[in-house]
Amino acid sequence: MTTLELLSQSVGAGKAKDAKALAQRALDEGLPPGDIVDRSLVPAMAAVGERFKNNEIFVPEMLVAARAMKEAMALLEPRLIAAGITPKYTALIGTVQGDLHDIGKNLVAIMWKGANFKVVDLGTNVPPAKFVAAIQEHRPQLVGLSALLTTTMPAIAETVKAIRASGATGVKVMVGGAPVTQQYADEIGADGYAADAGSAVDRALVLVGAAA
Repeated sequence: MTTLELLSQSVGAGKAKDAKALAQRALDEGLPPGDIVDRSLVPAMAAVGERFKNNEIFVPEMLVAARAMKEAMALLEPRLIAAGITPKYTALIGTVQGDLHDIGKNLVAIMWKGANFKVVDLGTNVPPAKFVAAIQEHRPQLVGLSALLTTTMPAIAETVKAIRASGATGVKVMVGGAPVTQQYADEIGADGYAADAGSAVDRALVLVGAAA
């Protein structure tokens, strides 16, 4: 097995120490940091997302895989920045106003990072105006809105309305969370809907035009 294959395997298995050591070995072998990300880390997290969608693994396994990816990225990011390599796409994500739940949001953020998005996480209980201000500051291609409570679903609609009213262009809005459905996403004018973190990556890539 090549170092990149071993690195992918370590990330998928959630072996953080091994992932860090193998990322270092790949660098020592002279592999460009961008190649390590594109050929090892991104495919590894894509495979994790597929297994999650297929109910082969669950939230704890996703979290340990994400931790392993972070260990490898901690080594690679300074070198990527030094080489002027940055993710092609930027995404904002947050749980809408009135809702303090963050596990689903955090999983989506992790998976988007694993797909080589720059992710700006606004946290929980985020008012529409804060989403709008963050869009103006970061110029993302994608915004993810999350809600876990039926009572906070109207805040998703209000946020979508505020984003549209702000005149922001070139940004797609994806929604998700336990009570959210494709029908609701259509009704409020969202661009996309994802039922889980694995699907959120596929949908994100389609929305930003990066899907093959």
